[in-house]
Order: sequence, then structure tokens, then C-alpha cells
Amino acid sequence: MRKIDIIYIEGDGVGAEITPVMIDVLNAAVDKAYGGEVALSFEEAYAGGKAEERFGDPLPKETLERIREVGLAIKGPLMTAVGKGRRSLNVTLRQELDLYVCQRPVRWFTGVPSPVKRPQDVDMVVFRENTEDIYAGIEWAAGTEEAGRVIRFLQDEMGVSRIRFPQTSSIGIKPVSEEGSKRLIKAAIDYAIATGRKVVTLVHKGNIMKTTEGGFKRWGYELAHDEYQAYEEGGVTWIPAGGGPIKLDDCICDAFLQNILIRPKDYSVIATMNLNGDYVSDALAAEVGGIGISPGANINYLTGKAVFEATHGTAPDIAGKDLADPLSLVLSGEMLLRYKGLDKAADLVLSSVEKTIASGALTSDLYKLTEDKEHCRLLGTRAFGDELVKNL
Repeated sequence: MRKIDIIYIEGDGVGAEITPVMIDVLNAAVDKAYGGEVALSFEEAYAGGKAEERFGDPLPKETLERIREVGLAIKGPLMTAVGKGRRSLNVTLRQELDLYVCQRPVRWFTGVPSPVKRPQDVDMVVFRENTEDIYAGIEWAAGTEEAGRVIRFLQDEMGVSRIRFPQTSSIGIKPVSEEGSKRLIKAAIDYAIATGRKVVTLVHKGNIMKTTEGGFKRWGYELAHDEYQAYEEGGVTWIPAGGGPIKLDDCICDAFLQNILIRPKDYSVIATMNLNGDYVSDALAAEVGGIGISPGANINYLTGKAVFEATHGTAPDIAGKDLADPLSLVLSGEMLLRYKGLDKAADLVLSSVEKTIASGALTSDLYKLTEDKEHCRLLGTRAFGDELVKNL
């Protein structure tokens, strides 16, 4: 028997309800696909509120060490304070483990209510850089000595004259490196080649931030030419691939947010920086049902380490009420299976999700949005999970 060790973090809020569903669905899918030849071995580690209660630390070093050792983890949502307190645990995990790719596939399942006319046209995979940009967390609060020192340095040593209100300004630093950009873009191109996708788009704000986001765009084209022997034809950059050339293009991020509404078929694989990727991922998710059903993964393709995750928040208002939608975490589990080469089991999970939703079974988030309640059934978290297992 092939045994695959997986660290899981239950998460805060609704994490306690959706995590058992994910584990049940993945175990059942693997058992059905491989008949005992493969088994998943889940081991719990602690982060968030549960870790704070048990160890007095929301992210114990033992959790990080265990994820490093095993190299594979999946987690529920973790609480992040806004504007105060500790840094995001999600961001800390990504940076401590150098999980430089945040991968977010976005597709529509028949029967999911959507605010756009043709959600079936949305089929993209976002590669969001995970470790640089403003998410590096380099900032100082207004009125502090540190902020004052940085501002004085910028004004006195660097000749900066465009800080309009220096006495009341907070200051943040936005690092964007050639190495960080190229390894992210390489992962996106390699994915497109491996999966037969035909367009890779660099999304940036290089028209305004010419050296950081402009650098991201420039380094992407350099990479394509230096490592993939890209060529120009008809004013378009093409990357040679076994299944036919891949088009490499780029788009200003604000224009891209418009284009994904009016012509989503033009895009397939997206490579972008951290903040842009945050906006883009959630905007795309809204077109296909919302972040409640959107999966995500944080991956280092060089070390192989990966943490899959629910992409939504902890939803404390519905926690413990059997109302949460488990699909974000279940579909993140499907990504995990595929990452480990268990495509047969992953295909079963996807087909079960399609069948379950097409049958009219919905959790409350989607049931509230549907206009066809007559042909739908409202299910709780646990019952929806049972339906997924039944439909494998």
C-alpha cells in the first residue's frame, strides 16, 4: 500500500465543521479509485484559536516543523485581525515555508448561481506571487520614530519630494525581485505546458509602478525568451510547447478586472503579484459562485512543499450552525490529490461535486442566491458532505 502523509489544521470558526467533511470525501475518493492500494494518513497540527488555547501560541514552532518534515498540508480558515495585532497566520505560513505560488483555479459548476450571464466562459488558473510585494509586511505606523526615520531618509538622502503629509504618513515598502518574479512566472508557464493551456497572461500595474510591477512584466518576457526560446510572430510572443505554441501576453490589472467580465475566454493562466492576485482571485471567484467554493494551494515547486487551504474566512456568524459550505476545502483537497498524482481520485471528487450541485443539493450560501429554489434542496454542512460521498 502507498501511504500519503498529510498534516491538517482544522482552522477557526467553521473550520471545525468543514474539515471533517473534506477528510471523509478525500478518503472515500481514494478508496474508491484505488481499492486499498493507496491510503491517506491525516495527522492534526495546530494553528489559530485551537493552538492559542492549548499552547499559548497561534502558530507553534512544532506546527511549522511538522509541515516542513511531511511537506504536505491542508488547512481550514484562520482568523486574521484587521489593522492591529499579529500578522496574518496565513501569510506567515506562506513566508516561513517559502510557498511562493498561490495557485487558485477558477471554474464554474452547472447549477451554481452566478451574477454573470455566461459563467461557463470563466476557466482560469491564477498564479499569485506569495512572498513579496506589500504582503512582505514591511511598514511603519504614522507618528512612530521608525516612520519618521524612513521619511527623513527618503527626503534628505533620496530626494523624495512627493510625500504629501510626512508628519501623518504611515510608510510601507514594496519589494519585487527578479528572482521572485521569474520563479512565479516559470511555475505558471510550466503549468500551461503540462496541462495544454494556450495563454499565459502577466497581470501588472507597470504603467504606474514602472520598476516594481513594470519589472515583473519585463522579467516575465525575459524568462520566456531565455528559458523557453519564445519567439515573436505577428506582434505576439509565442512559447514553443509540444501541444502547440502558448501565447504570452500581459494586461494592466485594472483593465484585466474589466476584461474578465466582458471577455473571460481570452484568458487561461494568470501570473501576477501578491496584491493584484488577491483582488483578481476574489473577483473571478464571484463570477462562479463566490469564495465559499473556491479552492487554493500554496506551493514551492522547487522543494515540493505545499499547503492547500480554504480560501474564505472563518465565518464566525455561522460557526457551529451546520450552515457552512465545505466545497472550498473539499476542492482544495481535490487539488492536493492531483498534486500527489492521484488523478483518478481527483476526477472522482470533481465529478461528485458536479453531480451533487446539478441534482439541486446546495448549502445555504448558494441556496440563498439561486432563483430556482423549487428544484433545489437546502442541506447542512454534514448532509452535503454525505451527498458528496454518495455521489463519488
